[in-house]
Amino acid sequence: MSDGGGTAKNVVVTFFPMAIAVLSLVTSIYNGWLNNKFVGIIQGNVGRVEYMRTCKEIIDAYFLVKVRVGLLADAARGAPAGAELGRERAEAEVAVAKFAALGTYLANLRDEAIRARYTELSRRLEALVRERGGSGDAATRFQAADTIFAELNADCVRSAKDMPL
Repeated sequence: MSDGGGTAKNVVVTFFPMAIAVLSLVTSIYNGWLNNKFVGIIQGNVGRVEYMRTCKEIIDAYFLVKVRVGLLADAARGAPAGAELGRERAEAEVAVAKFAALGTYLANLRDEAIRARYTELSRRLEALVRERGGSGDAATRFQAADTIFAELNADCVRSAKDMPL
């Protein structure tokens, strides 16, 4: 004589491990999906941080150019030719080259209009170095460059903030 308890026991013994296996599979799939999302977030954040770091570096480079061009103008007023003027000019050219390199990097990540603005700003800075700082006070000499730089800086920050996480 067999009672109905044996059949129920057989069903539990058969289906319980299958239920555990299915739950394990679902958990594994969900864990893989979460890991995929996490990797995407990390990759997006790394790109965003790199872009923001480059924005910071180009700000530093721009203000270094302004300082170097100012020192070049002072040297030009004090010594029309000489070692001091040559050294200041070389340092100003290096500062402009660093700015142009960072601008090119940022421009490569953006559209053609931004690339043209970075190129225009780099050429304006090169012209200021060629003119030994130009004539007039620093605010007047850098007025056009400061306007372009302010636009590009705002675009740089806005672009970094708009990058997906």
